Amino acid sequence: MQNIIIEKPYSFIPPHRGNCWPGFIQKFRLAEMYLRKNDGVCSHEVRHVERLSESLAAGHGILLTPNHCRPSDPMAIGWLARAAGTHVYAMASWHLFQQNWFTSWAIRKMGGFSIYREGMDRQAINMSTEILATAERPLIIFPEGVVTRTNDKLIALLDGVSFIARTAAKKRDKLVPGGKVVIHPVAIKYFFRGDLEKALGPVLTEIETRLSWQPRVGTELLRRIGSVGLALLTLKELEYFGEPQVGSLTSRLNGLINRLLNPLEEEWLGEMQEGDIVPRVKALRMKILPDLIRGDLDEQERQSRWRQLTDIYLAQQVYSYPPDYITENPSIDRLLETVERYEEDLTDAVRVHGDLHVVMEVGEAIEVGLKRDRNVEVDPIMARIEDDLQRMLDRLATESKEYQTP
Repeated sequence: MQNIIIEKPYSFIPPHRGNCWPGFIQKFRLAEMYLRKNDGVCSHEVRHVERLSESLAAGHGILLTPNHCRPSDPMAIGWLARAAGTHVYAMASWHLFQQNWFTSWAIRKMGGFSIYREGMDRQAINMSTEILATAERPLIIFPEGVVTRTNDKLIALLDGVSFIARTAAKKRDKLVPGGKVVIHPVAIKYFFRGDLEKALGPVLTEIETRLSWQPRVGTELLRRIGSVGLALLTLKELEYFGEPQVGSLTSRLNGLINRLLNPLEEEWLGEMQEGDIVPRVKALRMKILPDLIRGDLDEQERQSRWRQLTDIYLAQQVYSYPPDYITENPSIDRLLETVERYEEDLTDAVRVHGDLHVVMEVGEAIEVGLKRDRNVEVDPIMARIEDDLQRMLDRLATESKEYQTP
């Protein structure tokens, strides 16, 4: 399990508010060097930056809501900010500030501030609404809430985005009568321009060796990836069910998720839950973590809670594998993402392959109204963000190269 749960009390970390450091980072292309070395992102393209420029010129409070398919996304947005001639603020998960002092320092200097995703973080919400209400800089919030590694598909968006936007719109209207808050969805799409067989072959060989298989070098890549995925799923079914399950891939994935979450939901929430996985995961963490963080538990209970958190993390990772992702459209980008997810889930790390080209497309401005229409079940703002983002991602997906069997 990656180090996303920090066993100590949360303390809000504000952003650096000056322009010198972000200006220095932009001028000397430090983010660009970091992306090339640490994430293999070697080139970029920004589309429809004029849409953001128009909102900046109009003086609007601006919220940018990108999809979140790779850890490199926040740094890549720096190219968009540079193209628009602006600096940005960004909401970043608190655990990122706890990795090491340099990462924490760098995130703050680039305008990042912390959000505690395992609870209600009023300071982060207040900071967000203040930034938007005063139109100080564009604010970035990733509405999916987690890194998905499924570039072409969104997961359910978190409603907190619309709450922040509406709260800020009301404050801005009071500060500047007629002043607006607008949202620009931003579609981020990575294209792999290297040799796919050369990149993925060694990774799959290592995974197959861990499975005690003979490396299937020479087997068609799509088939090889599918076989490894089924093997990894079956191993988890043996662990949690005691035997492999039958049925469609969709039913098996959902069955494993519910096997992981339902007992915990009955214990901590009183009943099994339904609906999207990320809110279910958050609800459980909010119940399990407080005593753990306060240090009120004996060692046996502490270890029990960590086992539960590990199961919750696994459920979220299983959710990140759309069952038809590489079969409905076997593009080289989807195959790369799938194997990267295998490696990440097995080792908590992903090797850098390089040769990634990122495209960022800015969507049309969505004006934030002061009131929500309570007659509709789905929040209109969130529905519009999701629709616009997925439409842009669908268009960009058509530019991916289809995998061709050698």
